[in-house]
Amino acid sequence: MVSPLQVRVTSPAGRTPVAARQLEALARAVLSAERIEKANLSVTLVTSRAMAALNKEHLGHTGATDVITFALGTDVNGVLLADIYICVEVAREQARSHKVTLREEVQRLVVHGVLHARGYDHPIDDSRTKSPMWKRQELLLKRFLRATTEGA
Repeated sequence: MVSPLQVRVTSPAGRTPVAARQLEALARAVLSAERIEKANLSVTLVTSRAMAALNKEHLGHTGATDVITFALGTDVNGVLLADIYICVEVAREQARSHKVTLREEVQRLVVHGVLHARGYDHPIDDSRTKSPMWKRQELLLKRFLRATTEGA
């Protein structure tokens, strides 16, 4: 039977810092926590060059960013649709800056992207880390990391 929570992780640029299976499981866990019953998400890990092109074309911004979510809404069957792009190079810089592993930062960005697909938003300035979205993101990430550590 096909799961009603479809998530595909790809990395056209090559290896991923976290197994695609684990990122898919994380995205499904966030969807479940948000009580989303049906979804079809793609998560693509891209280079900074590819991210800068997406950022310029779709948002009118210059340079690479960490994550872009194209929340496409729901289809006629109530399936949540979204495409999420994560820049591993920007994630690497942020991981160093925040003193966390690249693995954890990429996982944080998956949670962040899924929450945007769900409809959450946050301020663009430094107050974003105090927003309800950020608090929810950190709670869900912490739960997932704890569950995967205990299950290992």
